[in-house]
Order: sequence, then structure tokens, then C-alpha cells
Amino acid sequence: MNFQNELENRTKQAEEIVKRYLPEEAPHQHTVIEAMEYSVMAGGKRLRPVMMKAACEMCGGSGSIEPFMAAIEMIHSYSLVHDDLPEMDNDELRRGKPTTHIQYGQAMAVLAGDGLLNYAYETVLKYAAAAEDKDAYIKAMALLAEKAGIYGMVGGQCLDVEAEKKEMELTKEQLLFVYENKTAALLQASLMCGAYLAGDDEAAAVLEKAGYDLGIAFQLQDDILDIESTTEELGKPVGSDERNGKKTYVSYLGMDAAKAEQEELSKEAVALIEKIDTKNEEQLKAKEFLMELISSLCNRRK
Repeated sequence: MNFQNELENRTKQAEEIVKRYLPEEAPHQHTVIEAMEYSVMAGGKRLRPVMMKAACEMCGGSGSIEPFMAAIEMIHSYSLVHDDLPEMDNDELRRGKPTTHIQYGQAMAVLAGDGLLNYAYETVLKYAAAAEDKDAYIKAMALLAEKAGIYGMVGGQCLDVEAEKKEMELTKEQLLFVYENKTAALLQASLMCGAYLAGDDEAAAVLEKAGYDLGIAFQLQDDILDIESTTEELGKPVGSDERNGKKTYVSYLGMDAAKAEQEELSKEAVALIEKIDTKNEEQLKAKEFLMELISSLCNRRK
């Protein structure tokens, strides 16, 4: 398998699926729908829907996956729209383009984020009745909502915002909680929804731990790039953590130790996925792709 070609093909396929599930034009909601599409289609790796489909294939599944692929990218995009707002990180560039609040104004950016979150759930609900395995479909829906909500991504963001508002430094344990929920939760949801929709609850339990390891490693790389990268390479302003007075794992561990821990976590995530049984060549191919994808995240520059 040529990993780069496989990644490009899977990313292109995910991009087409996400675009197909975006809301149709409507006269009075034109601006918010346009802002929603701008936010989702402004670029990005489509990492979460790509991972979800590969996890589903690895576990022997095929159907019911597309609405979830679109939904998780909408949820991810809404979180970025709100994260970029002046009340949060106050970033003006995202993927080399003006952030949604710069392009459409703060009020419309809030509405676009709200619209994406709600439309994500509307999307998966719309196709629930047609699902072959309704129990598995509902289980995946519940997991997606949980990992995106107060016991997942929103919960992590909450502690992050409170620490910044009170101008207090998070402890190392609190910072890990933020990373686990703000970043890892949606990666866990991507992998676990894929397994649930394939009817493999046992694999989903393994993938939850793999998603945790990947999420922490992924956030560590973000912290590293915020120091070592450039605005041109990263597609958004660098140095924002230091500028905003944010404590990161690099602050606690130092650069060398942070890089070493990131590599160790990535390797552990790959090892966990390698343990999952596959029954045919197609499943094995998906597993090998997932393992390569996680490994490649260690060296990403964007």
C-alpha cells in the first residue's frame, strides 16, 4: 500500500461526503448557511471522518457510516469557529484563510457554529430509521453526543476557558484533562463510532484507549508546532499559546521530553490497533492504513 496515495484518496472521498451532507441553500438563512459552508470547506485534513471510515472497514463494517463522517466534521468545524472567537483564542487565521468571525462577523460566527453543531445531530438522526442495525446506530449517536458535550470536548474547553479567565495556571493533571477532552474525545469518537457501526463493541473498547493516546500525542504536536513552526507553514498564527499566557505540556516537560512522550503515545496507539483482529484482506488494509496514519501524525507540520 502506498500510504500517501491512500491518504489522498480517502481524504478526497471524505471531503466529497462532507460537502454532500451540508445544508441546502435557503433564502432567509442564506448568510448563516454560507458561513457554515465556509467554515467546513476552508480546508483541513478531514482526519476524523477518514479515521472513522477506516475503523469501520477494519472492523468489517460498510453501511450507515457516511452521515456520521459528515457529522463529526461539522462538530469539529463548529468547535474551531468558536475557538477562534475573540472571547476564546482570538485568532484571525485558520488554515491560511480569515477565520469565520473575521469573514462574517462575531455574531454570525456564533450562529454558524451553533448551526453546524445542530445540523450534525440532525444529519445522523435523519438516517437513523434506515440503518440496518438500529441499536448500533443509536449507540454510535449517543457516543458522538457524549464525546462532543460536557463530558467530552465542551468539558475540556470549559476548564481551559476558566483557567484563562481567572489568569490561573493549570496543573499538569488539569492540563491533561483539557487535552483528553478538548482534543482526544472527538478522535476517540471517530474510531469508536466506526467500530460500533460495524457491530464490534470489543474493538471499540480498544479504540477508546488508542484514541486517547492519539489525542494527547496530537495535542502535544500542536504545542510543539506553536513554538517551532511558522505562520506560513502552519496556516495560522504561531506563538499564540505564549501570547495568551497559556500553559502547555511543553511548558511542564520541556521540548525534548514533550517530543519523546508524543512519540511514545503514538507508538502505543499503533500497537493497540495492531492487536485488533482482522478477518480478510480489506480489513487488514484498513488497519494498516490507520496504523500508518497515526504514525504520520508525529511528523506533521500543519
